[in-house]
Amino acid sequence: MEKTDLQYSAYLNIIREELIPAMGCTEPMSIAYSSAVATKILEKMPERVLVEASDNIIKNVKSVVVPNTGGLKGIEVAAVAGIISGDAAKVLEVISSITEEERLQMRNFLETNEVKVTSLNSEIIFDLRVTVFSGAESASVQISHFHTNIVRITKNNKSEIYKQDCNDITPQQIVDRSFMSVAGILDFAESVEIAEVKDLLEKQVSYNTAIANEGIKNNWGANIGSVLLNSWGTTDIKVRAKAMAAAGSDARMSGCGLPVMIVAGSGNQGLTASLPVIEYANELNVDRETLYRGLIVANLITIHQKTRIGRLSAYCGAISAGVGAGAGITWLHGGRLDEVAHTIVNALAIVSGIICDGAKPSCAGKIASAVEAGILGYHMYKNGQQFYGGDGIVKKGVENTIENIGQLASKGMRETDKEIIRIMLGE
Repeated sequence: MEKTDLQYSAYLNIIREELIPAMGCTEPMSIAYSSAVATKILEKMPERVLVEASDNIIKNVKSVVVPNTGGLKGIEVAAVAGIISGDAAKVLEVISSITEEERLQMRNFLETNEVKVTSLNSEIIFDLRVTVFSGAESASVQISHFHTNIVRITKNNKSEIYKQDCNDITPQQIVDRSFMSVAGILDFAESVEIAEVKDLLEKQVSYNTAIANEGIKNNWGANIGSVLLNSWGTTDIKVRAKAMAAAGSDARMSGCGLPVMIVAGSGNQGLTASLPVIEYANELNVDRETLYRGLIVANLITIHQKTRIGRLSAYCGAISAGVGAGAGITWLHGGRLDEVAHTIVNALAIVSGIICDGAKPSCAGKIASAVEAGILGYHMYKNGQQFYGGDGIVKKGVENTIENIGQLASKGMRETDKEIIRIMLGE
């Protein structure tokens, strides 16, 4: 692929848009970001807060610890953290610098001020509106479709979108992804000038490895990463690849304040797509450039799948990322289009039934299963085995199978998603 190719610049922009730093689960960070922006617009400390969120956001925030809050969970906590300590300029790292005094202020606010959460009656899967009030004054911020996409800012019910004094608060533009293909991704990964992506990918290696090591060393969540290593040892690269990805999620889902590089709107997806590839690169002793290109494959294959599924769904996003990791691992072993395509199809045939029931410690277990499927998908092909078109939802051709998964997740699982939410909310 030539640099002058329109697809070259599009893939490059997708990488730049999707690989961004965040701390904690991205849905509570989006809420904290919204409340921080709204407080900035209000220009005074709010007296009460209204959070209106689509059901999928409520699902994802219900059971996850909000970082730097002293182990607190929930939408109310995320909103108040953004009000008390939020730095809107840091976007999804908005509450990275909470002090002990601010934690006390947060608890006091939660105890003495009204923080109301309601379901936002919206057809948009990811839709969020935070309104803060002080006397007769109010400010509202709405984010739709993805975590940082501010679509409306109002003050006192008057639209004041992107005021001059809020230049650090700008909507994120998203590159069209409909052109993406496995063949195009591999072409780009093998031809991109590494200097154009090196800093982003090095951050992905550094950030995600650091939180995975934290998850291995200390007590976080259900300690899935440690369980894997304690049960099956550290000598098998397959076990280490699963353990590192799971350990990163162990820490992240339980409130660790270390940042991660997210992929397709999710830190768990960022961890799952990258850490197994990093482990295999170390095992194979490849140079840094080869690692970077393998990560490009894994990241973009993940994004390619998620484009058809959507940001939030009843379909577990870790599956897309585990399949992406399998593709990256296959590429590191010298596999190209044929091998990568079969790895993707094989892996999707194995684990596409895993549901998303919100962010919480069990995500780490699902991540381990997704990475296992990605690795098994590669080894199946290596041993002359594969799933064929007509085997369930598998269809001849990797793009057709990816399309089927997108249809299953975005359309077929809508009622499943509603039922999951009803179960979680005790309705």
